[in-house]
Amino acid sequence: MASTPTPVAVSEELFAPVSHDVELCYQTFGDPSDEPLLLVMGLGGPMNWWSPGLCEDLARSGFFVVRYDNRDTGRSSRGTGRVGRTALVRAFVGLPASAPYSLTDLADDAFGLLDHLGLPTAHVVGVSMGGMIVQTMAVTRPGRVRSLVSIMSTTGKRTVGWQNPTLLPMLALPRKGGREAFVATSVTTWRAIGSPAYERPRAAIEAQAEETFDRGASASGVLRQTMAILTQPDRSAALRRLRLPAAVLHGDADKMVHLSGGRATAAAVPDAELVVVEGMGHDLPEPLWPTIVALVRRTADRAS
Repeated sequence: MASTPTPVAVSEELFAPVSHDVELCYQTFGDPSDEPLLLVMGLGGPMNWWSPGLCEDLARSGFFVVRYDNRDTGRSSRGTGRVGRTALVRAFVGLPASAPYSLTDLADDAFGLLDHLGLPTAHVVGVSMGGMIVQTMAVTRPGRVRSLVSIMSTTGKRTVGWQNPTLLPMLALPRKGGREAFVATSVTTWRAIGSPAYERPRAAIEAQAEETFDRGASASGVLRQTMAILTQPDRSAALRRLRLPAAVLHGDADKMVHLSGGRATAAAVPDAELVVVEGMGHDLPEPLWPTIVALVRRTADRAS
C-alpha cells in the first residue's frame, strides 16, 4: 500500500515590492528553515506553470521553495513600453534594437524578491527564459547563488539553442482575444512544443491555460519579455568564470530551444552536469518530476 506523502506548508499568494516600479507575486512551499530554492519560469509563464505537485516534491527533498510571477506575467507588475514590429524583426535577425527591459533587469527582480524574504543566498532553478535569468543571476552576483540548474535553456549565443523552423508560422500568427481563444491557442502550442514521449492530457493543458488567463495574461508583456530574450548577450565567457555547482537538463525533442543550447551551457560552466532526457520537449511533464527533483537535490548537495 502506497504511503501518504508528507504534508507541505503552502503560503497564500503574496506580494513583494522589489523596486520602485515592480511588485512581484510569489508563493512559498515548505519550511523556511530549509535550504532556499528559487524557481524562475520562462517566456510568458506565470508561477502556476511550476506545478504545485512539483513544488511540494522539491520541498519534501529539503528545500524552502519560492515560485513567483516574473514582471509582465500573472499577478506581478506590468512593464511599460510598446514593442513595434520593426524593433521585433530587427532584434530577431540580430540587428541593434532597444528593449523595454533586459534579462539583467529580470535577474535584479529575482534578487529583490530574495531581499524581501531576507535570503542573502539561494539555490536557483530556471526554465527556458528562466534559465537565462538564473544564468544571469549567477554571472552578475555569483556570491548570492548557491547552486544553479538550467532547464531547456541556452547561453545567449545565437548559433545554439535555436527554434525549430516548423514553429515559426505558429508563433507568428496573431492571437485572438478572450479566455476561450487563449485556451485553444495554448493547447495548440503545447501540443507542438511539449514532450512527445510524455504527452500531457488535453484536460491538464486546458486547466493550466484557464488558470493562467484568470491570473492575468498579457500579450504586450510577452512581447517585452521576447525583446529581453532577443537582445540578450552571449554569456558563454562569463559562464566559464563561474565556480559553483551547476547542472543542465534538456530534452532531445525540444523544438523551442534546441538541445545545442543545453549542451553549450553545460560546456561553458566548469564541472556542470548535463542530463539529456530522451523524448522530452519544452515542458515539465509529471513523469519527469523525480528526475528534476533528484538533479536539483544532488546539485545543491555539491554546494555543501
